[in-house]
Amino acid sequence: MSNSNSMKKNVEIEFKTFITEEEYLSLLEEFGLENNIFKQTNHYFDTEDTKLINEQIVLRIREKGPNFKLTKKVRGNIGADETHLFITKDQAEKLINEGFNASIIGLPYDVKKVCELTTYRASAPYKDGTIFFDKSVYYDKIDYEIEYEVDDIKEGKKIFNDFLKSHNIKYVESIRKSKRAFENRK
Repeated sequence: MSNSNSMKKNVEIEFKTFITEEEYLSLLEEFGLENNIFKQTNHYFDTEDTKLINEQIVLRIREKGPNFKLTKKVRGNIGADETHLFITKDQAEKLINEGFNASIIGLPYDVKKVCELTTYRASAPYKDGTIFFDKSVYYDKIDYEIEYEVDDIKEGKKIFNDFLKSHNIKYVESIRKSKRAFENRK
């Protein structure tokens, strides 16, 4: 895990909105994605005294099929700066069950799992980016959202707003998945 060659960094620029279940199902049908939905579970970590949430840092292990990725997301001036570390299933299970020292991904804290959220995600290329239709399940909650990921913030915002308008979807500010899971954990 300490092999820094396997660490990848990028800036994530995304626009998102909550949508209704009806809008979600309609969009899946419109894009022909009803049979292209993939399950991913995010396991979120924090310190005993929630330093990461307070600093607006997200630390998670995403489990997607046989693949596991440890990700640190830090709010940047534009979007979020992400650092990724690909790990094995055995490594992931150990970190999830026992907690770990997050210095392996550049954070000076001991962390433990605090919550989780499972997303059923469909995606498609759309104009200059990728559009995602998400159904998220966490504790006794289910919600739906659209995410639009792009490289250009100005053009992306215009395309996203045009998409919402053309589909008659009302913009409803979306709360981060990590925050939703944390606030609803049992």
